[in-house]
Amino acid sequence: MKKLLVVGGGLIGIRHVRAVQAHPGCQLVGLADPDMAINVDVPRFNSMEDVDCRVDGVIIATPTHLHAEHGKAAAQRGWHMLIEKPVAASVPDAIALGRAIKSAGVASLVGHHRRYHTSVQRLKSCITNGEIGRIVTVSLLWAMRKPGEYFSQNWRTSGGSPVMINLVHDIDLLRFVFGEISDIVTIRGASERDGDRVESGAVSLAFESGATGTISFSDASASPWGFEAGTGENPNIGTTSQDMMWITGTKGAISYPSMAIWHGRDWGTPAQKSRTDDCANRIFPLEEQLNHFLNVMDGARPLIDVEDGARTLAVTTRIQDQLAAQPVRRFQDMRLETRD
Repeated sequence: MKKLLVVGGGLIGIRHVRAVQAHPGCQLVGLADPDMAINVDVPRFNSMEDVDCRVDGVIIATPTHLHAEHGKAAAQRGWHMLIEKPVAASVPDAIALGRAIKSAGVASLVGHHRRYHTSVQRLKSCITNGEIGRIVTVSLLWAMRKPGEYFSQNWRTSGGSPVMINLVHDIDLLRFVFGEISDIVTIRGASERDGDRVESGAVSLAFESGATGTISFSDASASPWGFEAGTGENPNIGTTSQDMMWITGTKGAISYPSMAIWHGRDWGTPAQKSRTDDCANRIFPLEEQLNHFLNVMDGARPLIDVEDGARTLAVTTRIQDQLAAQPVRRFQDMRLETRD
């Protein structure tokens, strides 16, 4: 019976608490978070340093800028770790954390839980097996309107870019399915909210395979399109079951997450839908990730370790840095003008 500690009692931290509590193969020893007002009926610790019981593994779900510090502390205590995404606040921090983990001889897993979706695994299989030929283009859309209280008096007000909070998941998904990204070009969108936080934009990508991709994103626009909305994976985000990614190949195309698969020959013949695969999750991805973490603690190869997570972070950081370097623009009223 593995004994697990959760560090960080935010939205995702509490989801981890519930997952560990419900799992028959592990026991929750407590939650470490200085906010004692968090309403959970589990043993509480003010910090990791206060934990005085046996711990086999720790789930680190603290704000991103604390990941490396908390990961190093866990490594020093010999605890295997599952670290929420992004793996660290910077690539140098991630590299330093990887060295600490290697030196301590503990295992690591990064919380890019989308890799555990049945539909993502099926999509990767379709691409790898060449079911639609060589991949030519990938188009991804993530657009949601976050409520005002999401940014109210917390770190997200100035540092809560959807690139580092949300798109980091999409970047990891693209890397996992389509391979490494070799080049990036970005355009920053206008901001609706006060402050200089990046909130929308467009990204063009080149993959080492020769394929190209585009991402359009915003956390200030209401829409049914986004991974969470399309798959229904997040209880805090409304489910729409709409596609949010479209892939074209030399022999066909796929829309995701519906997994509608199309095949065609040339423009003179309409492409035909060949099938729509049933890819419903038999186990929730967060639970599947926990299953995998327990196996990683026993020596299994991690689906994504700190080194792999650092590569996702490197691409995401490049996107964020390019966007942040562009001037802040504001939306202007659009008025139709009549001409004589």
